[in-house]
Amino acid sequence: MDMKFFEEAEARIPKGRVRTRFAPSPTGYMHIGNLRTALYTYMIAKHHGGDFILRIEDTDQGRLVEGATDLIYRTLRETGLNYDEGPDIGGPVGPYIQSERMGMYKQYAELLIERGAAYRCFCEKTDHEEKDGESPTKYDGRCSRLSPEEIQARLDAGVPYVIRQKMPESGETTFSDVVYGDITVPNEDLDDQVLIKSDGFPTYNFANVIDDHLMGITHVVRGSEYLSSAPKYNLLYEAFGWEIPTYVHCSPVMKNATQKLSKRNGDPSYEDLINEGYLKDAVVNYVTLLGWSPGGEQEIFSLSELVDIFELRGISKSPAIFDVAKLKYINAEYIRAMTPEAFAEVARPYIRQGVKNPDINPDLIAPLLQQRCERLADIPEQVDFFDAVPEYDSEMYFHKKMKTNAETALVTLTELRPVIEGINDWTFDNIHDALFSYIADRELKNGFVLWPLRTALSGKQVTPGGGVEFCHILGKEESLARIDAAIKKLSK
Repeated sequence: MDMKFFEEAEARIPKGRVRTRFAPSPTGYMHIGNLRTALYTYMIAKHHGGDFILRIEDTDQGRLVEGATDLIYRTLRETGLNYDEGPDIGGPVGPYIQSERMGMYKQYAELLIERGAAYRCFCEKTDHEEKDGESPTKYDGRCSRLSPEEIQARLDAGVPYVIRQKMPESGETTFSDVVYGDITVPNEDLDDQVLIKSDGFPTYNFANVIDDHLMGITHVVRGSEYLSSAPKYNLLYEAFGWEIPTYVHCSPVMKNATQKLSKRNGDPSYEDLINEGYLKDAVVNYVTLLGWSPGGEQEIFSLSELVDIFELRGISKSPAIFDVAKLKYINAEYIRAMTPEAFAEVARPYIRQGVKNPDINPDLIAPLLQQRCERLADIPEQVDFFDAVPEYDSEMYFHKKMKTNAETALVTLTELRPVIEGINDWTFDNIHDALFSYIADRELKNGFVLWPLRTALSGKQVTPGGGVEFCHILGKEESLARIDAAIKKLSK
């Protein structure tokens, strides 16, 4: 065995600083749990002034989805999780795509065979179906007992084989995790997992250990479903004589008390949330709080603020429930904190989905929405009345608090029409002054006049803004036409 290969690989490993990696599989969308892992991985590295690395784990070739790798790049850039090393930017320990590192995994597996920590398994696939690192039932280790002559005979005959990790038959293995503490398992419970599949590809459980070591990864963040595999990883590290990284296993993100979030069940991915009108900064803020607490009452944090305060002790063992109401609240806080110009910029395309009339300026509508909007995708339905008044019942003019009904609204709108028609210079201030002069002259309550006017102009009970803004945005001719239509409806 060429030991120079291993020596050169060891020499390339960066040392002396915190290094973390986000290692997704390019199998489709970026689900919420994946994004949370990326966030925690990034924050650990940056909180300690270390390196954040992107590695693409594509050893499961059957599940690859075209375009998924580009989606990973795009999502990380959009969310501000800028990696220091990765497939598209390079780095000192590349390649950063597992399928491009194929030459090394078999050699490390052969080294384990030489050290007695692994063996070739020639069993038929139908007996012990290969999965990604596991068998459906515990393998009985029969091939570990083959003599050197029997092994060579099978190799000479070209019998296909996998390489399995040889587990100790007695004793215990203990591993430490930042979140779950020390966990001890009996070695007899550990399966002789597959390390190299018969097609020559490494399993996830083997490749990630090799890559993490050769890339100098100091902290490994992953889901709690991998807790059961951690003892096997530790035995691999020990067989190679390598330092074990700090493990950070995170509890799952749940839809409710019994169901995990799942795309198959229609639960949203990161991209879905953006398409639903959530701001990326709000999503980052909320997802970071799914299973991690900063302590104190503050809930709104920028990414840089989160990096500054992120501590591993804030990660909870308890599963986190994905709460849409809480996400909407945080998103609304971000919307309200934007400058009017910035909000108008992001709201404009959504306003245009609801208002097709090119004569209506969406930038006049945006200020009505900013303090009333929870997510951008709600905007089209909120503003579609600017194009046309929907069908509505005259009962909508009834408002107990305003003391209005269809009869009083008819009188009010009939009297208001000439007031509005008499406004020559059609500005917001002039419209406002004319309407409130009418209200003052007749010693009426504001709502007694403005409720029927808003209803006439919008045909809706709930709207962003009111009659003065609507008149200004719609223009004099359209405002009068809608008032006329309302008077006609109420006169029947």
